[in-house]
Amino acid sequence: MNSKPFTSGPRENAVTITRVADRQWHALDDDLVVGRGYAARRADGRLFVSIDAWHDAPFDRLAEAMLAELPAPLHTVVDEADAELTARWLRAGFTVRRREWEYVVPTDPQDTGLGEALPPSGVTIVPAGQADEGLLRAVDRAIRDEVGATVGWQSMPAEVVTFPEGDTIVDPSKYAVAAAPDRYLGLIRVVTVRGPRIGLVAVRTGEQRRAIARALLAHALGTLHRSGFTEARAEVQESHHAASALFEGIGARPTSSNLELVR
Repeated sequence: MNSKPFTSGPRENAVTITRVADRQWHALDDDLVVGRGYAARRADGRLFVSIDAWHDAPFDRLAEAMLAELPAPLHTVVDEADAELTARWLRAGFTVRRREWEYVVPTDPQDTGLGEALPPSGVTIVPAGQADEGLLRAVDRAIRDEVGATVGWQSMPAEVVTFPEGDTIVDPSKYAVAAAPDRYLGLIRVVTVRGPRIGLVAVRTGEQRRAIARALLAHALGTLHRSGFTEARAEVQESHHAASALFEGIGARPTSSNLELVR
């Protein structure tokens, strides 16, 4: 589906921007694609944009066309080490909303110190793939509601799985949980696409400061270690000091940082 082309400036070989599909744009220079722009709405409702272009001119013109058509606010995520890309988004009117650190986490209990990290009395760890799906969905919804009522779900890691509408648990087999006799108190999600990644570790507000998160991490990292993985990755928002202390306390080290920008 093509919209009316958006042409930038009266110059020779002007870059022409065309919307080629819903929330997709191409930058053309003499019919050669020199840039692509995309927009996607994430599970929490935020609209994220991305632009793939080698040079400033097609990037700037894609940004101008996309911003003219898309509703605000708009978000994007960049590797902080990519100063050129960051500068392009800032030039387009975006500002830094938050910084997110990526950690490398050792899995060996001798390195993490989690070998003796047991859950508190009355709490058991249910391995991934064995959780009751109804109770899992209940604790996930409860935690999301608690986060939404305080710091906001937008404070959680920016790299979010795209969920089917109304579904926040895509694959129950990826979750291990901390269980009381009548309900679940916390959960941890680990995926192993391109290496193990801890996508989420969370505990209900009333159950925090009981070392449940440490017990969940001990279980998940120990399982990965026994499967032959020496390390995993995790993202932590810079302002989430408790999470940073938790990971750094088990020997995790920050290796890079992402910036979430907003306009």
